[in-house]
Amino acid sequence: MNRCSHPDHPHCTVWVMPGESACAHGHVQPSMAPEPALPEVASPPAEDGIRPIPAPNAARPHLHVSGFDPRAAGGRQVLKLDLRGMPFDAAAQATLLASSRLQLENGERHSFQRTVRGEWLPVFLEFSSRGLEHGQYRIEIELHSRAGSAARTWIATLLILAPRADASLHEVHQTFLATHKNVRVHAEDASIARVGARTGGGRVDIDVSATNAGIAHLDLDAGHGKIDLGFSSIAWDEDLLEIDVPAQAADHPCPASTACLVSGATDGTRRPRHLRLFALDECVLGRGEPGAIDADIRLLHHGEAGPVADGLTRRISGRHALIRRGRDGFEIEDVSRYGLLVDGVWPGKHAPVALRPGMRIELTASIPGVAVLEVTALLPNGILLHRLDAGREHEAFYVMEPERGLAAAPRLAALGLPLLFHRDGGFWHLDPLSGAETALTPAMGMAGLSAWPDGARFAARPYPEHRNGPSTRIPLPQERAVGDRRAGA
Repeated sequence: MNRCSHPDHPHCTVWVMPGESACAHGHVQPSMAPEPALPEVASPPAEDGIRPIPAPNAARPHLHVSGFDPRAAGGRQVLKLDLRGMPFDAAAQATLLASSRLQLENGERHSFQRTVRGEWLPVFLEFSSRGLEHGQYRIEIELHSRAGSAARTWIATLLILAPRADASLHEVHQTFLATHKNVRVHAEDASIARVGARTGGGRVDIDVSATNAGIAHLDLDAGHGKIDLGFSSIAWDEDLLEIDVPAQAADHPCPASTACLVSGATDGTRRPRHLRLFALDECVLGRGEPGAIDADIRLLHHGEAGPVADGLTRRISGRHALIRRGRDGFEIEDVSRYGLLVDGVWPGKHAPVALRPGMRIELTASIPGVAVLEVTALLPNGILLHRLDAGREHEAFYVMEPERGLAAAPRLAALGLPLLFHRDGGFWHLDPLSGAETALTPAMGMAGLSAWPDGARFAARPYPEHRNGPSTRIPLPQERAVGDRRAGA
């Protein structure tokens, strides 16, 4: 007979009978563990009769959660979320939506960005349990990936423990180890291991590890001397479960997430020459310059003679501000070097501010007036921004939520702008009188659209005047094919 030799349970002293594959506690013995069988992948034989080598199984999509400390009851905590195992055909940007009874400090909408090496930048989720009773709380996670017209959605649930404010680690879970020499403290599957040692001047070798939401606590009372300690972070993996996305009723004849309505010369109204359309989960405002790919809305400083590419335009960062849909409506967040002013006040960096009609946004805070925008209207599906500076007759911006229609038809005749929305991967026009919905394509005429002059045209890119310039985003293969067919728009 041999003692239990399971590597994760070194303190098990149960004897294992010959031929037994596990001890009395259920610990599988390494020498008796069967080799896992590789699944057979059915693949058709090649023309020469040789079957190709099967491809390895793809890694499962999951979130690696780290940084959680359940003892920080009532305080502010930060969870680091790493996105791993995503399929290669997923979009380069994935939107994360979080909802919970816990107080989410930095909003419910976040974005994962994929680097050129294929890695995903982490997302930091800040929350607080202040004012809530002790217990377990859920954080519901939704992950959305949209590559062209193809949309995929994953869901997950994080369970967060909020103990009493005066609870000790021993009261949360009590574990006692009698030995002081060569101790291995291991906690897994949300368990908590604790060891208290009085060294007494001797040498103590202790290996501390925690996996899968476990907590390993070490308390040393050396009296005098030096103690070198190293602790593992508290982390666990949460699987992402993909759910079916309802199929779209029909494909749009001109799929696009950014576009532009171009009118003729201005006639003295507030109608701009270019109404730039953006149907994105998060819209980036930045500097407009040749080769810019960081910004969706590319802003140039306008003078009396028109756009000025040099000079004050350099005071706009490549990624200056973000506009997205928050919990209480659309919001703007400063992410720049030079800052921005909202109604004359700098809100602070990475401090989202809810947008409301009439709000004045100035880029930048260091030199006000480089580019000045006004929130003209808030719609159920988007937000309208007009320029108040010398570029007011040149362009305006319509930032809308993708794949969201207009249930009601607000009146915008005073602004001289049509009612637009995004659905089935493309842009639509809604007639406020008849309720008719028209898909916008470069080949159609714009004479029949309300609140827009005859002779206007639709372009499936946000900056059609820059025919040879780059688009604001690197197009996906399916978008590139559509753009090639409509290059003359």
